[in-house]
Amino acid sequence: MAELHSLWSYPAALRICQVLEPLAITWAEDPIGKMDDVASLAELRRAARVPICASETLGGKVAFRDLLVAGASDVVVLDLTWCGGLTEARKIAALAEAWARPVAPHDCTGPVTLVASLHLALHAPTAIFLEVVRATLATWYRDLVTVLPRLEQGWVLPMEGPGLATALLPEVAKREDAAVRESRA
Repeated sequence: MAELHSLWSYPAALRICQVLEPLAITWAEDPIGKMDDVASLAELRRAARVPICASETLGGKVAFRDLLVAGASDVVVLDLTWCGGLTEARKIAALAEAWARPVAPHDCTGPVTLVASLHLALHAPTAIFLEVVRATLATWYRDLVTVLPRLEQGWVLPMEGPGLATALLPEVAKREDAAVRESRA
């Protein structure tokens, strides 16, 4: 997999994808600078021989529907924090399934997102990967929640317990740098 971080113009992304072709990579992720530019992304997908993965930076099911309708993505990657939460992510995963595209939840925003993404990945029939930064599991993620997913030989195991099966540690809300907001809804 090649993470291109939405940094490249169409010509640069095309050239990078062409150079990656002999490596038979699993995908080129978020190759162009504006991942909501569906026309350019679809053009890149037709021109490149590497699978295109898009896009952890998009929000809402409509943006993902547009990608799928245009044939702009081989793999759907979504971030629960940015796409609209777990309910919207389930709808996006259903769209991916309807278009016979694999889905790969993404996490770089915190342990609660990671755990919710794991639940989504276990729910979505076409889920293939759960992207996670392993170092965070061994460092600051464990300082925020009661339980993290277990990893065994590259596999993440289902959480055990009700709901998300984790909670913020009580001391997190008491930290000086914590901003606590409560909803009465």
